Amino acid sequence: MDASPDKSPALKQGLVFLFIAVAAALAAFAVVFMGSPVRDVDSAYGPPSPVFRLVGYDALPGWRADAAGAAMPAFLQSCARIDKRREDAPANALENLGPDYDGWSLAGEAGEWKSACADADALKREDFSDEETWNDAVRRFFESAFRPVEVLSKRAPLPGGPARGRQPLIETRGVFTGYFEPTYDGRRAPQGPFTAPLYQRPDDLIDVELGQFRPDLAGERVAGRLEGTRLVPYPARRGINEGALDGRAEPMAWLDPDDLFFLQIQGSGRIVFEDGETLRVGYDGANGRPYTAIGRILVERGAMTVAEASMQSIRDWLAGAGEDEARGLREENESYVFFRPLDPPPDGFGPIGAHGAPLLPGRSLAVDRRFHALGAPAFVDIEPVPGVGAAPIRRLMIAQDTGGAIRGPVRGDFFWGTGERAAERAGVMNAKGRLFILLPKARAEALAARERSS
Repeated sequence: MDASPDKSPALKQGLVFLFIAVAAALAAFAVVFMGSPVRDVDSAYGPPSPVFRLVGYDALPGWRADAAGAAMPAFLQSCARIDKRREDAPANALENLGPDYDGWSLAGEAGEWKSACADADALKREDFSDEETWNDAVRRFFESAFRPVEVLSKRAPLPGGPARGRQPLIETRGVFTGYFEPTYDGRRAPQGPFTAPLYQRPDDLIDVELGQFRPDLAGERVAGRLEGTRLVPYPARRGINEGALDGRAEPMAWLDPDDLFFLQIQGSGRIVFEDGETLRVGYDGANGRPYTAIGRILVERGAMTVAEASMQSIRDWLAGAGEDEARGLREENESYVFFRPLDPPPDGFGPIGAHGAPLLPGRSLAVDRRFHALGAPAFVDIEPVPGVGAAPIRRLMIAQDTGGAIRGPVRGDFFWGTGERAAERAGVMNAKGRLFILLPKARAEALAARERSS
């Protein structure tokens, strides 16, 4: 998952390859209005905003077939974070639903979630004789405490674009990618191919939450450094490669440049030194520069097709290119991520996500925090992923992470875990799917009341 600019270690937005997602989206959409095709959706429509539709559990494909109990450990980890918040604290401090929901909150207050968390904590696996009865009990719990809301994406025509005057584009499906926790070899000092420093967060890096200054910018962030009394942009990847951080940030390890690049996309990972010692690292900020998908650039240059673009094929291209050519491509992405050491997670869990909870393979989802609260249960209905399985992915997950490349109401990044198999699945995942958020019933009633009055 792309970890920049606001992604946590797992953080979230990989594999999270926005380059595949964007390219696939452009290839997939050829919207026809009155015989006139609109082939470049981004030139015709504005950014996506959410539409929320209350539904019943029978609208969730595969709800009764899912082993819902497998998601409970992740939910309880997020509940531990929710329980520490004030009752009247926003459940999603970065929420920004756009003008259609101005002054109204989907997530509501933390107190609206706490009773469900208390009920979940009282539900003990050891009280049930087998997995089937446990899964049934977990489903009944969610059905009693939450109501599902289908999330749709609405894009209004741009005033001067080719779709001007048309109706908004409503999409029921969005893009779902995957990410994982990689393991790379490293050194404690520059040596051979290990020439790229794995930096800790510099002391002069300043994060700014723009929503604190203008409510309409909630969920948007910038980063920079002070120059006198002015906040100025932080150096881009090229400047950092040329030594802009020398003496200002401390390397924790030295990696192969390609490994560092992909570690920054994933947002967390394990570094194994020559003596066998392992260092786990997680996201600790980014330079605030825009994320550029180098896979999309390779497609635009004709080096590969959209269908061929994957983590593996991009790595192969970099490995086969000359050193200067590979560095030049990596530097097309100005975003640069910094890391911090992490303690080992609980058994069965992965690195820490944006919610501060450890991620659970197959059950943790990265989402866009402008639209969705971290800790919210989410049900996904994702089309089959070649290389992963022939069946759709239909399961209960918990929104626990986010990322710079995870943008849009119907957008998700699926955490696959650690190891080669997780890397293979994450690297090929780029599928369309539907997203349902489970809201506490009081919040769902507020949404229903809003719909009745509108």
